[in-house]
Amino acid sequence: MNVNLINPLVLAYIGDAIYELKIRNRLVLMKINKVNDLQKICTKYVSAKGQCYYMDKMILLNMLSDIELDVYKRARNSKIKSHPSNTDIITYKKATGFEAIFGYLYLNNMFDRIDELVDFIMEE
Repeated sequence: MNVNLINPLVLAYIGDAIYELKIRNRLVLMKINKVNDLQKICTKYVSAKGQCYYMDKMILLNMLSDIELDVYKRARNSKIKSHPSNTDIITYKKATGFEAIFGYLYLNNMFDRIDELVDFIMEE
């Protein structure tokens, strides 16, 4: 399967699940045992606002390859019909691009790269 031919919004769809699972797994490994605490902390990382923040940071620090940036831009610039009312459209589009990177990496079996990005995000 040529991942480059997959709709970037589909990459974001799978990337959202992969990213959230990685964050949740890391939080559980930190031995946080209260579900409410886990959810509060997780939201900091997986919300559109959080994803937008980390995306801007990774771009600023030139952490992304040209291919990853291309995937991000294709997803960010995709026509999105609606967005959550608690998030502005620009933040939502950046978050969509962020998720698409994780989808792209996952479908290309680039699990070490996913871990590198999650390491950076969790250390921030």
